[in-house]
Amino acid sequence: QEHAYPADELMPLTCRGRVRGQEPSRGDVDDALGKLVVTVLAMLEPKHLVTFVFQVLNKTKEFEEAVKKVIKDVNLDNDIVVSVFETNIRVLGGLLGGHSVAIMLKEKGEYMQWYNGELLHMAKELGYKLLPAFNTTSGLPYPRVNLKFGVRHPEARTGTETDTCTACAGTLILEFAALSRFTGTSIFEEYARKALDFIWEKRQRSSNLVGVTINIHTGDWVRKDSGVGAGIDSYYEYLLKAYVLLGDDSFLERFNTHYDAIMRYISQPPLLLDVHIHKPMLNARTWMDSLLAFFPGLQVLKGDIRPAIETHEMLYQVIKKHNFLPEAFTTDFRVHWAQHPLRPEFAESTYFLYKATGDPYYLEVGKTLIENLNKYARVPCGFAAMKDVRTGSHEDRMDSFFLAEMFKYLYLLFADKDDMIFDIEDYIFTTEAHLLPLWLSTTNQTISKKNTTTEYTELDDSNFDWTCPNTQILFPNDPMFAQSIREPLKNVVDKSCPRGISRAEETLGSGPKPPLRARDFMASNPEHLEILKKMGVSLIHLKDGRVQLVQHAVQAASSLDAEDGLRFMQEMIELSSQQQKEQQLPPRAVQIVSHPFFGRVVLTAGPAQFGMDLSKHKAGTRGFVATIKPYNGCSEITNPEAVKEKIALMQRGQCMFAEKARNIQKAGAIGGIVIDDNEGSSSDTAPLFQMAGDGKNTDDITIPMLFLFNKEGNIILDAIREYEAVEVLLSDKAKDRATIFKGKMIPNYIIDSNLEMENMDQKLSENDSHKQNSEEATSASQDAGAVSEEPEEGESSDVTDPGSLSSANADSDSVSVSNQDSYVPGIDEARAPEPACTQGDHQPQEQKTETESNSKVNWDNKVQPMESILADWNEDIEAFEMMEKDEL
Repeated sequence: QEHAYPADELMPLTCRGRVRGQEPSRGDVDDALGKLVVTVLAMLEPKHLVTFVFQVLNKTKEFEEAVKKVIKDVNLDNDIVVSVFETNIRVLGGLLGGHSVAIMLKEKGEYMQWYNGELLHMAKELGYKLLPAFNTTSGLPYPRVNLKFGVRHPEARTGTETDTCTACAGTLILEFAALSRFTGTSIFEEYARKALDFIWEKRQRSSNLVGVTINIHTGDWVRKDSGVGAGIDSYYEYLLKAYVLLGDDSFLERFNTHYDAIMRYISQPPLLLDVHIHKPMLNARTWMDSLLAFFPGLQVLKGDIRPAIETHEMLYQVIKKHNFLPEAFTTDFRVHWAQHPLRPEFAESTYFLYKATGDPYYLEVGKTLIENLNKYARVPCGFAAMKDVRTGSHEDRMDSFFLAEMFKYLYLLFADKDDMIFDIEDYIFTTEAHLLPLWLSTTNQTISKKNTTTEYTELDDSNFDWTCPNTQILFPNDPMFAQSIREPLKNVVDKSCPRGISRAEETLGSGPKPPLRARDFMASNPEHLEILKKMGVSLIHLKDGRVQLVQHAVQAASSLDAEDGLRFMQEMIELSSQQQKEQQLPPRAVQIVSHPFFGRVVLTAGPAQFGMDLSKHKAGTRGFVATIKPYNGCSEITNPEAVKEKIALMQRGQCMFAEKARNIQKAGAIGGIVIDDNEGSSSDTAPLFQMAGDGKNTDDITIPMLFLFNKEGNIILDAIREYEAVEVLLSDKAKDRATIFKGKMIPNYIIDSNLEMENMDQKLSENDSHKQNSEEATSASQDAGAVSEEPEEGESSDVTDPGSLSSANADSDSVSVSNQDSYVPGIDEARAPEPACTQGDHQPQEQKTETESNSKVNWDNKVQPMESILADWNEDIEAFEMMEKDEL
């Protein structure tokens, strides 16, 4: 009031009021402003004045003075175009909420004794000014209206729009019905009901979802994506709350139908992702907007507490990472839109969850919100919106909803019952947190309660047993209930996103078995393959070890199985999409340092997303290699004496990579190398592979683990057969010999060659024949795929990252997914291991190839001629320099 009154909003950085037309236009944002003292109207309840964060007091005397100012100063007859939606929820809702409190205080006999319904009269006047917007054949209102000239008037400057958002047309019923019930004038409720009826009739019948934007004349969906965030959010909210306020069962039936679809398609706990209304198995985008933070609160009102707790906890983790909830963030919790206009939806859900569970954890959440507001948003003249949550920069903006909702919910969160001058349970909150009394349900009922022309989907009634629950019966202040649900999500932002238990799985075995989920799929599981066949999904084994998935819906056992198959394919695509977003680790090196290699043979290795990070341990891990028994490493190691203090070699397949690592670590190994069991695979032709964890905490694994394709792995196995004692160095990149042999005994001829480096070029030119012999000696190992000095350009960009897969896919190669009915690009996802070995501890068979024979000849331990050694050493120096530059 000091800096902005009678302007609509405060500009907290410049300490002045925002008057529309006097400040630079902000586009659609300014449609909420109509020279109507919006912020004061939004605060017309006894908790309206803020002297400090959380010092929101029941100042009934100040409320009385504010009402007098509104009556005296607000002029509704302005030649200005405003948003029908925003004017309804902010201004009309504020007038009705203020009227509700005013008559309550008057009845108590101490305050507002002079009040004679002035705010209601203003509300009715404003209602009539909004009615011209409903002059459409569909009953959906125009998005904007001129307060003085209405719509389509020559001077109205509006009425040409064709589209509106679903929330814009579907968030009117509470205020309009309350206005009708307060005044006895039914037209307002009739118009709001007609708009809701039209949206309901235009829902997508197969999915029971609605789109974001609709044509107000034809009813065609303009934007066919569907979610619970911006553009749709309060439509769902008002269906449920209209049932609570008006007692009309049709609203509850509609909400339940939509809610079933939301939980079936949009809810992917703890995420809420937009989908296409005609193809609800397809995600419409990979990010979420902050407005969906209201949904956990709505789920509490509906009585579905578990998913409310899960989504709220996920949002809280995002807030703890960025201090505020970004306007939009990705499924891996990175900032998508960095603004934060001090939205209150998360505080709203926090309040309702505390009411439902009695868990003091939510008081700590509220405390965090208050501390962040004071620390990062507080400025001398108020609280400034965040322009970028990453930098902490401010925007000269403080929307009316910040005072109307944020402080109200925070006050109620911490308030005791004795702090309230009325029973909050006797009221329902509008989407702008204005209070409407529940006794309106029995007042001036001029509208039929039942829409007899509407058919509703038959749903499982058990899903709706807890609608509008008595929280003290369901959750008698048992904090452990909510804590047990939150616990798996406490690190959701910092780690890969866990998938919650599906609703079908929560039935504890009752009813049909839930379909196979992509996160659980293992291509080596015969039961999984049978389920895929039933869903019309077939597998094609590719030569490089990958498996391609193809769905033919017509081949499914039933239409329901075909739908499950489509969902499985979409989930697999989502896993691949998430996989590509994961941070890709660079390749690692396995360097054979024992005689006669002395570091000349470097194998390109795939990293692990667990265990020792070799990039942080520059010295790497050095040791002799030993083959474990059983060779797959999937059970307790039976030859621990051979593995202790050595680097264990094992075969891929049969279990998770993390399980192999734990088994060899328990046996005393200092590192591990997993060799691909797909015959002929090579880093020359396959994208680099990263080993993922098992979906559990892998902090207990402290040794380094690397992955070698079959061709590279055989280099080490051949060396073991030829020389028995083979020593390798596991590192982030190849080391030069000075580093490798630092502190070690260096062969004399390597020392001699270092002394003669200055004369190397001259010696080489005089000994062409020796040089040729040397080249042949090194080419043998190269032909065998041993040296990976210059990887193909772009190799690391094609890294297959299984980190986004769940534990069931952590030891898997890649899957290509395609759908013949709706083509999906190929993806690298989950690998099908080759058939299991008949004997778990059988050793790999000797590979008899021409290149191997050549290698054996050239790996003879006889001393080579000096010139040949020098030539070899010169090539090594060039190779190491190249590897230093390219990092393998």
